[in-house]
Amino acid sequence: MDVEFARRYPVATFASGPTNSMRGAAVLSGLGTCAVVDVGGTTTDVGVLTGGFPREATVEVSVAGIRTNFRMPDVLSVGIGGGSLVRGSGTDTTVGPDSVGYRLTEQALVFGGDVLTATDVAVAAGRVEIGDGSLVAGLGRADVEAALERIATDVADVVDRMRISADPLPVVAVGGGSVLLPDSFPGLAAVHRPEHFAVANAIGAAIAQVGGEVDRVFAIAPGRRDAAVDEARQEAVDRAVVAGADPATVEIVDFDEVPIPYLPGNATRIRCKAVGDLRIEQAAGRGA
Repeated sequence: MDVEFARRYPVATFASGPTNSMRGAAVLSGLGTCAVVDVGGTTTDVGVLTGGFPREATVEVSVAGIRTNFRMPDVLSVGIGGGSLVRGSGTDTTVGPDSVGYRLTEQALVFGGDVLTATDVAVAAGRVEIGDGSLVAGLGRADVEAALERIATDVADVVDRMRISADPLPVVAVGGGSVLLPDSFPGLAAVHRPEHFAVANAIGAAIAQVGGEVDRVFAIAPGRRDAAVDEARQEAVDRAVVAGADPATVEIVDFDEVPIPYLPGNATRIRCKAVGDLRIEQAAGRGA
């Protein structure tokens, strides 16, 4: 969307962060269908890509505790990130959901602080070099492994809840905090950690395409289904072009057709989404 559209409909930018990470993961990994685990400083967001695009939620999505019916990616979050607090030991170890957040560079052990965080555990395990590793050299090996095991178990549970079939689902780990994750999850496919995984969100934003969508009820006369479908497809393409997409690159990426039996006239809800690359000269003319 362009700047003016975002100003008029700011709600359309909801959940764009996880969406950017998922699109960036698709580009970096080359996988069109997979689970994407985006680990940040405070939370881990898990979504599913289908055909290279985020799967949309089919039920209402809560925003600040309020149920909404906005178009949202199907994302499940858990309070685990680089700044998550680590407590306990052995089987009693917990990680998160509270976090030091942006104060990581002040409060984490590796930065001279006095709070044990997931980042400290990752440094102690040799998974990443951040801050002063000598400050966590005294952490017990068993405690470090217990914390990493807790993280792997909790994240694997979220990924498993996002699956809609028993088929193996590849997992792509992105975000700076993904160094906390293992190379494989029990019962799931291998974890892919592509090059430049830490900046997948920025990459997803940079390659974002322009979309056009139709979602309405059509009264389909006998023998006219194909005409109604073609009309919906063309309308979606036209909306994408008007929004700034290059006509030569626009394609249909999502199509859904649901008959509504309780309405007269063979009523059918058709939802169609088209996307295309941004037409650069138009964007430049708008000052985008």
